[in-house]
Amino acid sequence: MRYPDSGGQTSAERARRERVRFEAAKMFEQGIRPPEVAERLRISRKSAYAWHRRWASGGTEALRSKGPSGRPSRIRPEWRAWLETELERGPAAHGWTEDQRWTLARISTVLARHFHVSPSVPQMWRILHQMGWTAQIPQHRAAERDDEAATTWVKETWPRVKRP
Repeated sequence: MRYPDSGGQTSAERARRERVRFEAAKMFEQGIRPPEVAERLRISRKSAYAWHRRWASGGTEALRSKGPSGRPSRIRPEWRAWLETELERGPAAHGWTEDQRWTLARISTVLARHFHVSPSVPQMWRILHQMGWTAQIPQHRAAERDDEAATTWVKETWPRVKRP
């Protein structure tokens, strides 16, 4: 099974995959050949042979997970609480008064101003997703809109002018 470096696995998926490798190591210790291990564990023969080579040269510890691939994030976990507070304050609190929407570029700018770290747009998206934020499409409504008047019109005026 292949995992692209850009997507990677969650920590739960890495732990599950590591348990499968350790299971394979137990089978190798019992003298079971890689093709049989592949069939029993429902993995590819190529993975079974690769794991067998690693196990033969370094034992079970050689099959331990190396953790997530790629560089670690420069955004420290304690900064996320600060970022959450700043996002709640809104873009106007940071100087964007003409448009009341957060964009990934704006959020990166806020982080760069405060912590002198400028994450890329894709990294900013991953961080926000991990924090539980989702993309929102704003509703375009007039600032002068009167919801009560609109509700009254729909309930009282519309039934009178609507065709039977």
